[in-house]
Amino acid sequence: MTRTAIKLVTVALLAGTVAMPASAFAGGHISFNLAPGNQRDAALFSTGLRAYSLFRGFRDGDIRQSGNGNMAGLAQGGRGNLGFIQQQGNGHSATLRQNGNNNAYGIFQYGRNTEDDVVQNGDNRSGATFSFGW
Repeated sequence: MTRTAIKLVTVALLAGTVAMPASAFAGGHISFNLAPGNQRDAALFSTGLRAYSLFRGFRDGDIRQSGNGNMAGLAQGGRGNLGFIQQQGNGHSATLRQNGNNNAYGIFQYGRNTEDDVVQNGDNRSGATFSFGW
């Protein structure tokens, strides 16, 4: 992930935490979707996801869960796709469907009770979703 993307996520998290009314802390979630807007940025983002997958030992598709009551599904149609779901906490639900070739996507869920469903169609696309629940 680029330094700019990390800064964006950090600022968004801090802004979301500070701006939420007290009643929101009874339970809820916040999600960030990152999707490059052009082919050059998509290739760079894909390279970052693929480097991360090598570091973590993922291949083509992977689901890693830590906690209780988590559910996840991954379906891929095409060649050269990379998709992974990481869940830490309890009660998460996620699906990732990739249709096409050379796509890369990561779903990261933390805390509790988040739900993400992502469909990636086409070729040479990339992106990521970060969800945090409380």
